[in-house]
Amino acid sequence: MTDERRPEPAENPDQEGGAHVSTVIAPEPEAPQAATGAAAKALERAALRRALVTGIGFIVIGLYALWAFGLGTESGVDAVFGMNVANNRGSEVSPLHVAARGTAIAMSVLCMVAGVLRIVLDKSRLARRLSVALFVVAFVVAFLCWAVAGKQMSFAGALQNTMLAATPLILGALAGVIGERSGVVNIAIEGQFLFGAFAAALTASVTGSLTAGLFAGAAAGGLVGLLLAVFAVRYLVEQVVLGVVINLLVSGITGFLYTQLLQPHSDRYNNPGVFENHKIPGLGDIPVIGPVLFDVNVIVYLMYALVIATHLGLFYTRWGLRARAVGEHPTAADTVGIKVNRTRYINVGLAGCIAGVGGAFLTIGTVGTFSKDMASGAGYIALAAVIFGRWRPFGAVAAALLFGFSKALATSLQPLHTAIPAEFLNMIPYVVTVFAVAGLVGKVSPPAAANKPYTKG
Repeated sequence: MTDERRPEPAENPDQEGGAHVSTVIAPEPEAPQAATGAAAKALERAALRRALVTGIGFIVIGLYALWAFGLGTESGVDAVFGMNVANNRGSEVSPLHVAARGTAIAMSVLCMVAGVLRIVLDKSRLARRLSVALFVVAFVVAFLCWAVAGKQMSFAGALQNTMLAATPLILGALAGVIGERSGVVNIAIEGQFLFGAFAAALTASVTGSLTAGLFAGAAAGGLVGLLLAVFAVRYLVEQVVLGVVINLLVSGITGFLYTQLLQPHSDRYNNPGVFENHKIPGLGDIPVIGPVLFDVNVIVYLMYALVIATHLGLFYTRWGLRARAVGEHPTAADTVGIKVNRTRYINVGLAGCIAGVGGAFLTIGTVGTFSKDMASGAGYIALAAVIFGRWRPFGAVAAALLFGFSKALATSLQPLHTAIPAEFLNMIPYVVTVFAVAGLVGKVSPPAAANKPYTKG
């Protein structure tokens, strides 16, 4: 059963004569009725097979971790994890010393325990999710103990890098959630990132105002979103192909303008600066997580607000009710007077603005300059976060944090000169994305009308 709030009866103000008609819209269908007979047995066998494959996979990986990370780590050596971020403005926290070999062995055993739980407790959705979470955490800790044995890594720095990497992913994932909940697959998140980053850097450089750059980035992302909406809604172009084409178009335009304008005149057109961090008193002083979450710049705080606003808006407001209606049952929504295509135009444009803010973060939120194709596939990873998060804002946030942590981990491990080549470390975010979406999500269903143009009549 879904844990979303059941939609309330919605007034239809679009009826002629000003009459208000109460109509119950069910944009989020209830779980299908339980299958019976042979169908039920087939579903049960498929679920059991999936649980066995996943659980045995966890156990095999746990055995490998035991051999490679546990037994492969030298005895009597500690892994040291720093607990202070760079330029820490709060209290200092002593580094954490961990017995590398013993901890790696214990975590490898937990990976195998997670596999057993995945098989035994398959009927409980909560148990399935907890077993996956246990496996991921245990495997990461075992890997870190092996990689950092006899060395020191800034764990707080890795968490800080996670937020830097995850912030645009979260904003892009929110854009994807809004678009698909409204029936339009937003493959063009990558292009919205790029155009938002370019517009933010150029505008902030010319005007000398980072705020103007932020608004320009949002507007640029919104324009790309509207371009997607026009061709997908008005001209019924296949949305996945359309999104890829728009990404290539934006990449070409921004690359040309970068080469012809920003690169030769970087001091004038590509020198925007970055937003300063602002510490929240009290919260920013919490050890380890305080500087990571509450000593950040305005775009990160805006991201927090947008996550909450998107969740509440989608599931607790009339706007969200109508958005989900056109994404699930556009014909029924049209019948009760909801303007399906207009709703999709508005929501895809709004989603583009949110992704544009994520693009602005890439320039005026972090590095302070624009470079060619600097999104580097982040838009596609954000789209994967939408699927991994099952088209829910908080789920997408969790997925984006996972992908951001994998990228931060690769960055933090490179200076340690581990046995893993740097090229393989750079592959970690993309490998995690593939395995997370293909192996850990299971069978998921997008909104029923996603990627399905609506024509009245």
